[in-house]
Amino acid sequence: MRRVHRTLMEHLRYLAIYECKQCHTEDNVPRPLQMHRGKSVRCPKCGTYRVVRIKEPDRIDRMHTGLLNLLERMAGGRLYHCRYCRIQFWDRRRLAAEVAADEAAAARESDGAEVVADTETAAPARDGSDA
Repeated sequence: MRRVHRTLMEHLRYLAIYECKQCHTEDNVPRPLQMHRGKSVRCPKCGTYRVVRIKEPDRIDRMHTGLLNLLERMAGGRLYHCRYCRIQFWDRRRLAAEVAADEAAAARESDGAEVVADTETAAPARDGSDA
């Protein structure tokens, strides 16, 4: 992998862009600020979705510091812990598993509603007698 030059917009979005020497595919490294966007909680340091919710601060692992962490706490966020970085941080979003379960339930509910709507709008079958 080798670094490639970035355009102005890529400078704003990515920390770095790498290109494979054999297949010429590009891989990008997002800026840390991008970890605070999206539907589900991510670790602010490594970006993994595999975090756990904790009830109270742990005395052993350190707390992630920064303005965004303070704002998340003041906005009513919950306390999370990253298993890989061993940091604690506050976030207002939900876990990725919870978001995926809600989206799957909504998809099943909308599919069920479409099936019910199709059966209600279907024309009644005629039995051959014209009365």
